[in-house]
Amino acid sequence: MSARQSWNPELYEARHAFVWQLGAGVIELLEPKAGERILDLGCGTGQLTERIAQGGAQVTGLDASAEMIGQARQNYPKLEFVLDDAAKMRYEGEFDAVFSNAALHWMPDAEAVARAIARALKPGGRLVAEFGGKGNIAQIEQALDAVLAAFGATRSEKRNYFPSIAEYAAVLERAGLETRMAQLFERPTPLEGEAGMANWLRQFRGHTLEAIEPARREAALAEVVARLRPVLHGESGWYADYRRLRVIAVKV
Repeated sequence: MSARQSWNPELYEARHAFVWQLGAGVIELLEPKAGERILDLGCGTGQLTERIAQGGAQVTGLDASAEMIGQARQNYPKLEFVLDDAAKMRYEGEFDAVFSNAALHWMPDAEAVARAIARALKPGGRLVAEFGGKGNIAQIEQALDAVLAAFGATRSEKRNYFPSIAEYAAVLERAGLETRMAQLFERPTPLEGEAGMANWLRQFRGHTLEAIEPARREAALAEVVARLRPVLHGESGWYADYRRLRVIAVKV
C-alpha cells in the first residue's frame, strides 16, 4: 500500500474486514500450491498472506506501511513480512506468483510497479490481482471534491490509480506480462453501521481531508457524509460504490 497514506491498523481490522474477506475469491484464482514461492504485494495486516500459506506455499508479505507491517508481524509471527515500496523492490526471478488484493490502486507509479513485479517473477510466473478499476468510488470522490472546494481546499495528494482493462493490459504488456484474463465489474460493498461511511472516509480518505484546516475537518467529513446519504445509503445501510478490476497475467 502507499507509503504516503497514513494507516490505522486498529480501525482497518475492526471496521474494514471486507477488504480481505472479499479477497478469498482472488485466492481461488491464484490456486496456490504447496512449495510455491508467492509474494503478497500490499499485504496489509496479513490475513490473506496467512490464508495463502495454509496450503503449504512459502509466502512473503510486502507493504509500504510500517503500521500495517508491524500489525501483520504481530498477527502472524511465523510468516515473513517485508517493509518496502513495491515500485522499488529488487527481487529477481524469485517467485512463482505475485498476488495482490485491494492494493495496486494505492501505487501511483503503475509502470514501475509492473516492471518490479515482472522482475520478481520466474519465467512463466503469474500475477493474480484485484484492485479498484475505472469508475471506482466515483460518487465518493465527487462528494469529496465538492466539499474540498466549499471549504477552500484542494487535493494535495495524487489520486488513486483506477485504470480501465485496456489501460492496465497495456501497462502489463510493456513490463513483459501477458494478460490472460481481465474483468471490470461493479461491487457495491456494505459498510458497517450508521458510522460506516464516516469510518471509511477516516480510514481511506483521511489524507485527503488533511487539506482542510484541523479545526474544520470534522465538519467537512460530516458534509461529505451528508452529500453521500441520498446516493450511497439504502434500506440495509451504507455501501461504497466499488468497481473492481481483476487480472491474471503471465511473465513471458
